[in-house]
Amino acid sequence: MHKKLLTGAAATTLLLGLAACDQNAEPDAEASGGAEEEGQEAPMGQEDMEMPEPDTEDIPDVVATVNGEELSSEEFIPLYEQQFQQMAMQAQMSGEEPDEATIQEQVLDTAIGTELLLQDAEQQGFEASEEDIDAALEDAAEQGGMESADELIEAYEEQGNSEEELREDASDQALINQVTESLDIEEPSEEELQELYDQQEQQQEMMAEAQGGEGGGEGAPGAEQQEMPPFDEVRDELEEQAAQQNENEALMSHIEELREDADVETHL
Repeated sequence: MHKKLLTGAAATTLLLGLAACDQNAEPDAEASGGAEEEGQEAPMGQEDMEMPEPDTEDIPDVVATVNGEELSSEEFIPLYEQQFQQMAMQAQMSGEEPDEATIQEQVLDTAIGTELLLQDAEQQGFEASEEDIDAALEDAAEQGGMESADELIEAYEEQGNSEEELREDASDQALINQVTESLDIEEPSEEELQELYDQQEQQQEMMAEAQGGEGGGEGAPGAEQQEMPPFDEVRDELEEQAAQQNENEALMSHIEELREDADVETHL
C-alpha cells in the first residue's frame, strides 16, 4: 500500500503523506495558520481539552485486497489516525464525537482508489522519470507553502523518514499525474466561472453578516474586507479553481470505473 491519501487533488497527496508522518509533532504557529500570532483563541478551550484517540485494536493485519495486492494495517493505521485527529479537532467545535467507522471507511476508500490508479498506471505502461519525480516534489513543496523541494525533504527527514521514501512517494504521485493527464477533462466554461464567482460572493456576504452580528453591527472589524473583488480581477483564479474541480471529478469518476472492474475485498 502506498503511504498517501487520495483527496481528489492529485498534487496534494504527497503533502498528506508528509502530514501523516508529522501527526505526532508539536504544532507551531505557521502550521496552524498563525492563529497564535494573531491572538485567535482556540475553539472551545482546545488548549485544555484532551484529544480523543482512535481505537485501532480491532483493525486486521490486512485491511483490503485490491486485485491481489494487500493493503496492510501497518500503513493504513497512521493514515487513519491522522484523519481521525483532523475530524476530532472539528468535532471540538461542533460538540459531536468523531465517527470512527465512517472515518475508517473514508480512509480505506481513498487508499483503494490510490492503489487502483497506480495499478492502472502500470497497465498503461507509464513510468516516472527522475525529472517527473523532481517535478512532483516541487509541486508538493509549493502546495505546502515551502520555497523548494529541498525544504520539503528536510521536513520529511525531521520526522524520521528518508529522502528515498519521499522520492518513492513522489514517483507514485508522478504516475498518478500521468493517469490524470490521460483523462478527457473539459475546460471550464464562462458559465462555470460565473457560477463559481457567485457562490464565493454569496459565501463572503454570509461571512460578513455573521461577523457583523458578532461584532455589534456595521462597524464590525473585518466586515469591509469580506467583499468580493470584481469578476475580471479574479477570473484567472476562478479558472484555476474550476479546472481543478473538473480534474478532481474526472479522476474520481475514473476511480469508480476502475473499481467496477476490479477485484476488491475489504476486511474492516
